[in-house]
Amino acid sequence: MTSQTLQKVDHSILKTNQYFIIGISILAFVLDQPILAAFVALVMGIGAVLKTPGFGIIYKSILKPRGWMKPDVVDDNPEPHRFSQIVGFVFLTAGSIALFLGSSVLGWTLVWIVIALASLNAFGGFCVGCAVYYWLARLNVPGFGKQPPAGIFPGMKPKANAEARA
Repeated sequence: MTSQTLQKVDHSILKTNQYFIIGISILAFVLDQPILAAFVALVMGIGAVLKTPGFGIIYKSILKPRGWMKPDVVDDNPEPHRFSQIVGFVFLTAGSIALFLGSSVLGWTLVWIVIALASLNAFGGFCVGCAVYYWLARLNVPGFGKQPPAGIFPGMKPKANAEARA
């Protein structure tokens, strides 16, 4: 494995993003409101373009300043997380389009895939999109150049260390 420079990544902002993706997407399903799924897709798409978690503004402006959520900074690569957000955006966009075109089974299935994967990440600490990113990097696919932090299974959250928490 080649040497690489990791960055400080606050996983609390990622988790906030996942909570809102999950919550609003479930609300979209329960209320049968495809517009809410489309809203989540839009926020994820904007976040991907801006290279930040789409719902991260809620963490930065409300949760963190009020002490309701503490930073969880670890040495990590932000690129796999952005890739995951792009994949979620694509799935939710396709699901929203399907819903607006009257294909409820396909549309809600795509929405629920995003809910399931975001839940696995938020509650289980495993990012499927990150794992796919790292596997694509291992296959030398152009644009996928990062490797998982040393000693970390691809897709698992890196362990915090004293230096990263500072």
